[in-house]
Amino acid sequence: MSMHIAIESPDQPEVTALIARLDAYQVSLYPPESNHLIDLAALRRPEVLFAVARDAAGRACGCGALRLMSGYGEVKRVYVATEQRGLGVGAALLGFLEGQAGAGGCRVFRLETGVHQREALALYRRAGNVRRGPFAHYPEDPLSVFMEKRVGDAAEQGAP
Repeated sequence: MSMHIAIESPDQPEVTALIARLDAYQVSLYPPESNHLIDLAALRRPEVLFAVARDAAGRACGCGALRLMSGYGEVKRVYVATEQRGLGVGAALLGFLEGQAGAGGCRVFRLETGVHQREALALYRRAGNVRRGPFAHYPEDPLSVFMEKRVGDAAEQGAP
């Protein structure tokens, strides 16, 4: 599949439609206390890299964000349109975000996802993420899976 990925604003109708589909999906799977969604305002903040994948026709087919935190980047809001799944869009988005953040020195990537999202869990494992405990503000939750990926110097040094 031919696609293009770039840092874009989340404030575009077809992108907000993708985010709305992700929200509806997650709300159908988890109770409110187990949904850790960040809103559009948070996605526009300067410490957030927001990427959009577009197909050959220029249509938004996936999105993802990386929130740059102190010592790591947190993967958020990764979503691929149902009709585009299995074509490498999710892996390409993750690789793009890691490359963008890595150029600025980020070497540790963390994420929280849900136990019922088998496709997302498989994607994150294939991308080199491993399970870890809760981080930042996240509480222990039996419906959450916390993962981390270390690259470059962080992987070699075992950075916290």
